[in-house]
Amino acid sequence: MSEKLKIGITIGDVNGIGLEVIIKSLMDNRVLEYFTPVVYGNTKVASFHRKAIGIQDFSFNVIHHPDQANPKRANMINCWQEDVKITLGEQNEIGGRYAFLSLERAADDLRNGKLDALVTAPINKHNIQQDGFHFPGHTEYLQSKVEASDVLMFMIADELRIGVVTGHIPVKEIAGVITADAILQKLRMMNESLKKDFWIEKPKIAVLGLNPHAGDNGLIGTEDEEIIAPTIQKAKEEGIFCFGPYPADGFFASDTYTKYDGVLAMYHDQGLIPFKHIASRKGVNYTAGLPIVRTSPDHGTGYDIAGKNLASHESFLEAIFSAVHIVKRRREQEELAANPLPFRRLSKDRD
Repeated sequence: MSEKLKIGITIGDVNGIGLEVIIKSLMDNRVLEYFTPVVYGNTKVASFHRKAIGIQDFSFNVIHHPDQANPKRANMINCWQEDVKITLGEQNEIGGRYAFLSLERAADDLRNGKLDALVTAPINKHNIQQDGFHFPGHTEYLQSKVEASDVLMFMIADELRIGVVTGHIPVKEIAGVITADAILQKLRMMNESLKKDFWIEKPKIAVLGLNPHAGDNGLIGTEDEEIIAPTIQKAKEEGIFCFGPYPADGFFASDTYTKYDGVLAMYHDQGLIPFKHIASRKGVNYTAGLPIVRTSPDHGTGYDIAGKNLASHESFLEAIFSAVHIVKRRREQEELAANPLPFRRLSKDRD
């Protein structure tokens, strides 16, 4: 942790809890020993949120680009100059418009190498839709931005790591896109991420079934027997240490998840409902499979508590430190691969 990284932070919906959890995360100067924050937003909007939650002794250092960031301060880049009408707790077009300005500027700086990682505060997936953003969420937007062929939504909290085959799609479409290729690709990505981003030498991965009771030998759907099980076997042949398919309910109820380094769920709610319950405010959404590092808290805009000083910043702070750790692990691994130990024969008598 000796090298301080520049971590870009987007503010999310200006009418939500994004700025509240950002300010709470950065107001303790001790966290600045580990990273240099660069927040993409607007100081007037930040001041509005700071006053709304009754925080006095905090301010941002205003800069114009990341190179100017003060390593001992929480820095902010003003992404717009006009005054913005803040209506805390309200879902409206203003919230989406300025969330996108923050995200777009930060994503460009990240892609151009001016930032080491990005942490995104929650957006509203409905009101952010506009020219330049026609995506189901952050994950798909960033995937398009860096032109990645595929990504894995990877929810992490301490030793619990859950990925999903299908993300933000309607439930009625899930079975149709659960294919052998889709499952195998996500298993490859999870296996690679566990090795590269979490330094687990031989990851052990559990795969959940699609249907109740994992199909119950074909009585409740055939996908588990005909698609998922054969794909697990194929993944094993590739050297991926994976098992299943497991019925999701019993898998989590019996704490079987504690025996695995990663869990692959078939769809969004199958993985995220148990994850959010187990993680208990400390969960992080990590987008694996990208050349850049992006994390976010595992909660939404929190309109119902916006401006009431009720939002917990635990998940957001975990997201920041997860990004820092992942970047450092990646870089250290690259250094080790670039400078392997030279081979030397110990003795002339040895083969």
